[in-house]
Amino acid sequence: MDTSPSYDTTAAALLPLVGGPANVTSVAHCMTRLRLGLADRSLVDEEALRALPAVLGVVDDDTYQIVLGPGVVARVTPEFDKLVGSAGELAARGAELKEEQRARNATPGKILLRRVANIFVPLIPALIGCGVLAGLNGLLINMGWLPGVTAALAAIASAFLALIAVFVGYNTAKEFGGTPVLGGAVAAVVVYPGVAKVTAFGVALSPGQGGVLGALAAALLGTYVEKWCRTWVPATLDVLVTPTLTVLIAGLATLYGLMYAAGEISTAIGTAANWLLSTTGPFAGLILGGLFLPLVMLGLHQALIPIHTTLIQQQGYTVLLPILAMAGAGQVGAAVAVYFRLRHDTSLRTTIKSALPAGLLGVGEPLIYGVSLPLGRPFLTACAGGAAGGAFVGFFAMLGDKVGATAIGPSGWALFPLLAGNRGLGTTVAIYGGGLLTGYGVGFLATYAFGLARQSRPLQAERAERAERLTDPSSG
Repeated sequence: MDTSPSYDTTAAALLPLVGGPANVTSVAHCMTRLRLGLADRSLVDEEALRALPAVLGVVDDDTYQIVLGPGVVARVTPEFDKLVGSAGELAARGAELKEEQRARNATPGKILLRRVANIFVPLIPALIGCGVLAGLNGLLINMGWLPGVTAALAAIASAFLALIAVFVGYNTAKEFGGTPVLGGAVAAVVVYPGVAKVTAFGVALSPGQGGVLGALAAALLGTYVEKWCRTWVPATLDVLVTPTLTVLIAGLATLYGLMYAAGEISTAIGTAANWLLSTTGPFAGLILGGLFLPLVMLGLHQALIPIHTTLIQQQGYTVLLPILAMAGAGQVGAAVAVYFRLRHDTSLRTTIKSALPAGLLGVGEPLIYGVSLPLGRPFLTACAGGAAGGAFVGFFAMLGDKVGATAIGPSGWALFPLLAGNRGLGTTVAIYGGGLLTGYGVGFLATYAFGLARQSRPLQAERAERAERLTDPSSG
């Protein structure tokens, strides 16, 4: 049944609660969140926003983020955008305010991570789609089914990864203020088969050498070359000279330097990931699984996107994502424990019931911002569950049983169709499933035993007491 009218209704319900059209300066979305630029955040009725059935959580960051969940956000955003006004009007009204806000929040680290995310996050839907098809094709091949179809599926699933460098280059130039198609053209050098005839540092190059890192570096250099050209090339010659010099200079630098350097870095990343898990598997899994939720809170997880993509290009899957996904399992276990312990808090139990399905599918924001963070200690016990699940998967990696994901984005149960490994699909699924159960169990037990020692009253009463302690110096 078509439920599209609900997206109109959701957009209409959201708009007045964020201050109306005049308060919205930009509208965008990622996989799960509606990201809004707001002129005055004091006009937001956050309590009413959280109460809306479609809203899974709210995050106040560089943009005001309303968590709606995968699929839903992509349908609500255009409806919301229509209600606010055209993109041109938004840009004109909000450009100055947006720049002021960015200047206040702009640190080199935040800017770098935001730009990395802007380059790679738009590629995630294609990575997911191709990853699922690659997994399905592998299953068909292993079963010996439909041999006439597998070659076609292999082509469809592999084509995007074969040319991902072009998309990375396009997005890089777009993000850094260059001409996107020139960024794509320079990055295309990395995957062009003819580079096998070129020798750099005494070694023949290989198509794809350097992968996404080489493409990113090539497009970034091309953007700076393009901007430099525009400072001295006469306007009458710009259309001919600037693109030519951009492609020539950046292309030569890519062939005779960047591809080789990026190839060495990419190889080092793959070697380091394999060594880490094969020699310190449980410890590495414990650290990665336990710290991922705090990394997400700080936005530092975005730095891992190029690493995941590099591993997928090199090995066909990233061995890091299944371990990091254990953090979501710990979060689910912690939320279930809170549900059973706080039987008197009907509001919180309702939040958990509505957010738990999303948590099981790897969308952790509703449980993080609606349950564990407001309560405090359950966030730490959720991290303990993630650490236990990560150690479980890491232990088997040390034994030689690799568990990887052919795409990034999904986690939890949604990652099962994307799993791959070196011991067959059955073993891979069993190890990942065992990690999830370990994360659920430890997250539940740790939270039930230690996470709610002082949580015998409704959450609202605890919040009020905390606020009183913070505002009253005599309370200690």
